Formats: sequence, C-alpha cells, structure tokens
Amino acid sequence: MTTSLFTPVQLPNGSWLPNRLAKAAMEENLADAGQLPGETIHRLYRSWAEGGAGLIVTGNVMIDGRALTGPGGIVLDANTPLAPFKQWAQAARSRGAQVWMQINHPGRQVLAAMGGMAWAPSVVPMALGKHSKLFAQPSAMSEDEISETIGRFAATAHAAEQAGFTGVEIHAAHGYLISQFLSPLTNRRADRWGGDLANRARLLLDVVGAVRARVSPGFCVAVKLNSADFQRGGFSEEDARQVVLWLNDLSVDLVELSGGSYESPAMQGDTADGRTLAREAYFLEFAKDLAGVATMPVMTTGGIRRRAVAEQVLNSGVAVVGMATALAVMPDLPARWQAGADLGAHIQPVEWRDRALAGLARMALVKRRLRSLGTGRTAPARYSAILTLILDQLRTRRLTRRYRQWKQEHA
Repeated sequence: MTTSLFTPVQLPNGSWLPNRLAKAAMEENLADAGQLPGETIHRLYRSWAEGGAGLIVTGNVMIDGRALTGPGGIVLDANTPLAPFKQWAQAARSRGAQVWMQINHPGRQVLAAMGGMAWAPSVVPMALGKHSKLFAQPSAMSEDEISETIGRFAATAHAAEQAGFTGVEIHAAHGYLISQFLSPLTNRRADRWGGDLANRARLLLDVVGAVRARVSPGFCVAVKLNSADFQRGGFSEEDARQVVLWLNDLSVDLVELSGGSYESPAMQGDTADGRTLAREAYFLEFAKDLAGVATMPVMTTGGIRRRAVAEQVLNSGVAVVGMATALAVMPDLPARWQAGADLGAHIQPVEWRDRALAGLARMALVKRRLRSLGTGRTAPARYSAILTLILDQLRTRRLTRRYRQWKQEHA
C-alpha cells in the first residue's frame, strides 16, 4: 500500500506523529526581553498548529545564554522560568501535533558584535572572505567545558519536557558546535574528542546519552545531522552513514537529514564544493541511502514546497517530509494539501553575486515573514530583498544592544 502524506507514523518510543509532514526549524530571532518566548512566538506557532503539520520543530533554542546564533535567540537552561515556555508548548500543541524543541550551541558561529563566547573544538576561524571578521575568534574547549556543555544539553531537554514539549531535536548540523566536532575541517584535536570519526562523533553520542538519561521514555529525542558538509575535506556522506549506524544503538526516535554550514549554505541550496543539489528536496539522494540503514524514521528537509515533491520523498523510503521556508510563506499548506489542493509555496529568490550577502538576505526575508505571522498578518507579501536586509541589520543591532545588557546583568 502506498504511504500517504497523511498516514500516521509510529516512533521507536511508541508515540505517533499524526501525519508525515513536519514544520522544520527556522531561526526566528523573536525572543522577548530576557531571551524568552513571548506572544509573538506563541501566535506564530499557533498558526503552524492550525496549519496541519503533524510535527512542529521549533527554531533553535540555546542551551547557554553566553553563546547565541543571533541576539534575538531564545535561551532555556536550568534556571530559566518555565511559564513562557509552557505557553509556547500549549499554543504549538493546540491541534494535536507533536512539538519538539530544537536545542543547540552555536560553537564558533557567533557574531563578534554580540560579545559572546565562541567555544569550538579547535581554533579554526570562520572563512567567509571579507565577511569573516563579523564572527568571533573561536577558542578550543577544555575537557571541563565539553563536560559542562553535555550537561547543559541534558538540562535544557529536561526543562523542555517540564514545559510540555513532546520532544527535543539535538542540532548536530549546519556548522554549529556538534557539527564542528564531527567535521575534520573544524576539529583538529589530538585527544579523545578528535582524530578519527569515532572520536569526532563522541560529543554527539554523549549528548544523546545524557539527554536520554534526563527525560522520560515517552519523550522523543531526535537528531538533526548533516548528510555532508559540502566542503572539500569535511564531514562526508560516508561519515553520516556511520554516525547513523551508531545512533541506531541509542534511543533516538528520528534523524533529520540536512546539510551545509554558514561557509557552505547547502541548506539554502548553495554549496562550497561545487556540487549541484536538486532544485527541491536538496538532500533526498543522501536521505534515501541513510534511510536504508537507519532503524528509526528518517526525515529530510531542504527546499520542499510542492506536494508532488513531498510525495516523491515518501516514495523514496524517507518517512517524514520537513518543510521550513514553504511553511513561512504558507503556514496552512499541510491542511490545504489534506483538503485536496495541489498548490505549492512560492519562495522569493535572491540571486546576488555575493553569495554570503545573498544568504543573509534570504534569511532576512524569511525572518521578516515570520515576524508578520507572529503579529497576525497572514496575507502573502513580497518584500524588497535589499531593503529587508538593511532593516534586518538595523534590527539586529538593536537586539544586540539588548542582549549584551541582559548578558551583563546575568554574568
């Protein structure tokens, strides 16, 4: 029997996703004062709940307030008040979807202007040409700092469960901290955390183990993993396959396959090593291979915006279809598909010569759309890319001042 997009899927811990369509994570940068979720986030996630996705994965929540991917990031640690998170979970779960909090540490991918710490496996600065200076100089982590970070992932997962989320997704992709440990380009350590793949994967596997030990058996634990870094000499498809085999031995309920980093934004369809990705479902060929060895359901994300492509993903043996930007454009796309509509979400292109600036503009356009949804403006809109990027930079400066003040108060 052909699997439908609206066929439920059972996870290894016994819980169910009501359908095969997932709202994948996007970086919202919509924190209220105190780096907490507020009414804008609640309204945004209520729109996705009403939109019909069976799984909603939040934008990345930071495990350590000293290191954020952006100044509007949300922070959840052992000392954070849970009331705003309980409201967030309630809004997102209001129509029966599973709601997982994506938990993350940015590692070296921290903006210098924020004054945060850029912990990393090794002292390998960002390589973005003339834009490299925008990022903080990384410092190599000590054993104590690695141990502290593992504990923070577990504490954040525990807090997420207390707040009413049904799972967490550990972010080990897109060039963030765990991804940095996995990649030989950024991990040049000579101790038990570096060298061969078994050592480079140790942080991810230890984080999964620590999280699983702090949450209940029915709470979902997922991993977001790069199918490849798409940089010459980086984390490869063969590496990803072996990591999935190791994750099979742990209590992992789903693996989401993506790819790339700030230096090689494959998650936006652009690679640094010259490889050409599909126009939609960028990582499907990799996901098909990994689904063949995974004992847990596999999900893939990357440019999916049409029903026919979503069905192609399922027919390839991948269990869950992740959509991000498409559900920013049209948050009720799953419900429309279930009602029989065969429409897709139009993604506004940005094709500038400066790839780094083009990537920033694409992210700025998405964040502007998310802010609109969070303030109740759901009608589709087309924005000027250059104006949106300028406005986003001004907003980032304002949020950076607020974040630095908050960080100083909580030092």
